[in-house]
Amino acid sequence: RAAAARAGRRGQRPAGEGGGGRGAMSVGQKSELLNVLGDVKARVQDKLGIVDFPMPQFILIGKQSVGKSRLIEALAGETFNFISSSLGSRRPTVLEFRHVETADPSRWYVRSAENSNQWEEYPIAKVMQLVGKAHDDLGATVTAVPIYVRIESAGCVDMQIVDLPGFREFSLSEDKQQLADQIQDLDMEFMRDPHNVMLCVEQAGDAATMSSLARCRQLDPNFERTILIRNKLDKYYKDLTSDNINKWVDGHGDLPQNLHRFALTLPFWKEGDSPPKPFRELTKDMDAQDIKEMQARGISEKYMKTIGFNNFATFMEGKIESMFSEAIGPVLSNLKELKGHAEKKERGLSTELADTDPNRILSTTRDCGVSFAMALTHVMEGVLQLNPVMNLEQELQEFHEYHQALGSTHFSMLPSLDFVGLSDYIDYLRNEIQLATFDVEVNGGAQFRRLMSEVEIFLRFSEIAVETKKKDVIQARGVSMSTLTWRDVVVKLLSNEAHLPLQRRVAYVGERIRWFFEKQKEAILTFMSSLEGTPSANMFSPLYPRHAQLIEQNEMIKHLVFQTYDLACQRQLKQFVELFDNMLTSTFSNPWVFLKGATTGVEGETEDLSDAVLPSFDDTKDRIPREIEGRSSTEGVLSKWLADIPTESCMIDEAVDKVQMLVLRTYSFIRAQVCDQVELFSESFFKLPMMRRLEEDMALIELSEEDEANYKVRRERLEGEIKSARENLDEIVSCIQRIQGFLLTCAAK
Repeated sequence: RAAAARAGRRGQRPAGEGGGGRGAMSVGQKSELLNVLGDVKARVQDKLGIVDFPMPQFILIGKQSVGKSRLIEALAGETFNFISSSLGSRRPTVLEFRHVETADPSRWYVRSAENSNQWEEYPIAKVMQLVGKAHDDLGATVTAVPIYVRIESAGCVDMQIVDLPGFREFSLSEDKQQLADQIQDLDMEFMRDPHNVMLCVEQAGDAATMSSLARCRQLDPNFERTILIRNKLDKYYKDLTSDNINKWVDGHGDLPQNLHRFALTLPFWKEGDSPPKPFRELTKDMDAQDIKEMQARGISEKYMKTIGFNNFATFMEGKIESMFSEAIGPVLSNLKELKGHAEKKERGLSTELADTDPNRILSTTRDCGVSFAMALTHVMEGVLQLNPVMNLEQELQEFHEYHQALGSTHFSMLPSLDFVGLSDYIDYLRNEIQLATFDVEVNGGAQFRRLMSEVEIFLRFSEIAVETKKKDVIQARGVSMSTLTWRDVVVKLLSNEAHLPLQRRVAYVGERIRWFFEKQKEAILTFMSSLEGTPSANMFSPLYPRHAQLIEQNEMIKHLVFQTYDLACQRQLKQFVELFDNMLTSTFSNPWVFLKGATTGVEGETEDLSDAVLPSFDDTKDRIPREIEGRSSTEGVLSKWLADIPTESCMIDEAVDKVQMLVLRTYSFIRAQVCDQVELFSESFFKLPMMRRLEEDMALIELSEEDEANYKVRRERLEGEIKSARENLDEIVSCIQRIQGFLLTCAAK
């Protein structure tokens, strides 16, 4: 009779919305739809490890002892008890109910994790034992890993439901409170999933005191995916009258109109006793009693469809058919997208296996390195929407953290001891200097240009570290076979007191440039891999995406390319520091040559280019002496100051003062010249040699015996990864074919 009643209800449901406008599904079609989507979900989640999949499911939530287990039994059409431990359930239990008219008695299955997630049939007592053990093995902990149970019965509703551990509002011990907190976190994680429809079970009573419903409201404020089931309605009969019954059903204004809600009574009997009737008959009796009692109290006809288990079951059957029919399209679309990703991954792994053939591996590695070196040029030229990027504050903080971790002491970390720390220097650059690009997040050439501005400012803070004393001036003059002039004294003092501070700041410049180039590796790789399928791909080498994929997938290729790149940066740093040090040594050995003024425009020349003509030979001969005479006056000024220093012993104090002043002024001229040309030196000594020689470095990559051994291990692992990728692809294709086959079968009927 119950089966006939359900069949009658199915005939009254409106047409399903899914599957291209088909009419209401038959019992077999709906059961098959649930089987198809349930198996697809299991394959995608369990075998492929994909959690975020657009598959709807019902989750059952509520406090302990509100009747969740009895509701599941009513949906299954028979009694059972999974959990016997005092700790209750501690993991999700996924229950698949399948209405099978011929399944009498019911058939029970458990999905075996050891047997490729196949369903294995057991007697119901064994199922209870397996499920109970799965919970008890957790002890006082919880897990999100579910156990799967399937029931095929003539008395159950076609649906799938996830039974979650019940909320625990109060615990006597700290251990049980920790367990209660873990359970709440587990349940809330399931509740946050937008694909999960929440079946919230509460005891019939005042809607304002429903704590589980309040949790649903936090995550689903409009109750778009919440269904409220108010259980134990019979305990509330005596409080309902014709005056308040409709208001109570409506929640006295505390329940929104769009919230689906049901009030019902589930079968119950004295604990320890056997059910007085077959469970399905008890369920039917309780349903009839609810209908009778509520009608007797004058409930409005519009609320009658929310009363009793029968109305709830009818609603759920329609909801299930609608939800799962609507899910077919998104699921199929998602599977096709997964198929595209899986095919791309399988192709990439197969390509890597072919390219890492022992006879080709060295040339493949070198080709990847050359492409990487070529791509650096494009990144330095500027590529839009390329990551990673950083502003100057992030850049300086990461640079300092890097060298603090290394314990670097060979260069000055701050431009002046007057800065109390890095944050003080950063505030100075942002607020006082107001670098235009300080807060702009950039990489590549734009970041290098900003770096040049920062290191120039850093260099200009260079000062002579100690005060030139009278004793130092006298000691520096000394005696020699030839006459020692004040010019020689100034050179000695500069070399002794000014060379090292400037040298340490030059080392900072070199380290900053090296660190900059090393940080571009990820940006270069991102640029290479992002070209595939874009309109700009035709503007660059077609090998970039392929080589980028090889570098990303093969750790050995990535290691060798990155190692060669870093070694090139280290080599250029060394050359930069050596060349700059040689230049500084020459400068402080004879600052007068370095400080010879630049040739300025010849008097009488104008900036008007409209009258410019090629000079004659006589014009050139006339120009040269004028240019030499017209040099800027720095050298002349210094020579005049040298001449003003007294040589008499009685005037040594005045001489010391003038020498001190001359040392400071000479150093200021040297510092200004170096700072003015720091970008030129950086380009000449670091950037251009780095970019010109990097391709050659990559083309000369050699494999060590260890590298060859690692490649062999990688190839062995690749074979396993390719096999796994093909199996995953086969799984996805099988899922697509199963859904498409189901749709074709339904369309044919």
